Amino acid sequence: MSSDILLSARDLTVRFGGVLAVNQVSFDVRRGEVFTLIGPNGAGKTTVFNLISGIYTPTSGTLHYQGQPMATVAPHAVAGLGIARTFQNIELFEHATVLQNLLIGRHTHRKTRLWQDMFFTGTARRAEIEARKKVEQVIDFLELQHHRDTLVAGLPYGVRKVVELARALCTEPQLLLLDEPSSGLNVEETDDMAFWISDIKNLLGITVLMVEHDMSLVSKVSDRVLAMSQGEVLAMGTPAQVQSHPGVIEAYLGTVEDLSGLRRPERSPREAA
Repeated sequence: MSSDILLSARDLTVRFGGVLAVNQVSFDVRRGEVFTLIGPNGAGKTTVFNLISGIYTPTSGTLHYQGQPMATVAPHAVAGLGIARTFQNIELFEHATVLQNLLIGRHTHRKTRLWQDMFFTGTARRAEIEARKKVEQVIDFLELQHHRDTLVAGLPYGVRKVVELARALCTEPQLLLLDEPSSGLNVEETDDMAFWISDIKNLLGITVLMVEHDMSLVSKVSDRVLAMSQGEVLAMGTPAQVQSHPGVIEAYLGTVEDLSGLRRPERSPREAA
């Protein structure tokens, strides 16, 4: 395997009973790129994410991360490998502050023993100071200073999305999995998310694997795109190449039309309610 390939999938197949959710999907994610999975609902994109996260086990096929097979990696151990993930539906502790949520993202780096934490020994104190230092760096990077001590339950939806992104960054990942980062965001918030994703790649050097429906965001930040439909690969290439592919157009629209009309209505969940 080439040294510039961070994640490699070969002939991934997943069956749920008689349903073929993913069918012989292969791709490589290169270090330092934004690689995006697109496709209609039910195309198998999130299933691929769940395979990488260890939530699902492939029926057949292989996944390698940094050249090592992931077949035997337990879900709780994936973060320790340097893989972090956000979710389409925000998964935060609503009755904890932003700072407390971000500190949870440091758990993979905590080396102290239970008794050291209970008695807050010198070792535990130093570990706490280091964790807070790393968290404050992420808070500064994503400009969350104003929300540091705010309960998540009191935050606007768009800020919560950034907080979940921040918690993932606190694990210091090499590979960041973003599951529909623009879901529920308005146009301005989506533009901000594009800005953060670009900075995560360019300034932090983190590789990004993203599932996204918003083709405007995909075009702005993606180096390469893989289009899926009904669990299979339709096309792979630059955003422009994939968007102009006849099979991709037909999968989205059922007819050969321009994909520029694919952008979803910009309504937050609260507005929709």
